[in-house]
Amino acid sequence: MAGFFPSPVRQRAPQRGWVWGGSRQARRGSMMIEFAITSFVLFTVFFAVIDFCRAVLVSTSVANAARVAVRYAVTHGSTRTGSGVDGPSGPGNNPTQVVAVATTWTSRSLMKTSNVAITVTYPDGTNTKGSRVSVKIVYPYDPFFTYLPITMRLGSIAEGVITN
Repeated sequence: MAGFFPSPVRQRAPQRGWVWGGSRQARRGSMMIEFAITSFVLFTVFFAVIDFCRAVLVSTSVANAARVAVRYAVTHGSTRTGSGVDGPSGPGNNPTQVVAVATTWTSRSLMKTSNVAITVTYPDGTNTKGSRVSVKIVYPYDPFFTYLPITMRLGSIAEGVITN
């Protein structure tokens, strides 16, 4: 029975260069190429996440600015006495007080206020108690990193009924 099974064959241990497919210099060069490709993809994703988070911040700031401007217009109707920020808002379109409030709120985030388009309208044509007011704010989003041709117009419309 001893001759029935073949004797185990001794195999040589593979050399390190043979397992990895070449010399040490070839391995070093392939590692540099892999690192370059991987780091490019990693940084692209990283900067895309930063730009996406900034777009969400700008969108939220535009919505908040519209909301605050409508609240100002609603509480400063035609019966408000005084001048400037204490005076009435409207009744014409784009009253300076409401636009100033919206501009102040948009300046608090990472936006260029010169690019913000603010439109205040009174659909009922007056700013008396019970009339409606609408504030529309649009901002053309400008990404920090321009590796992708992204053009978005972030906007928000807020409406309210004048209580004063």
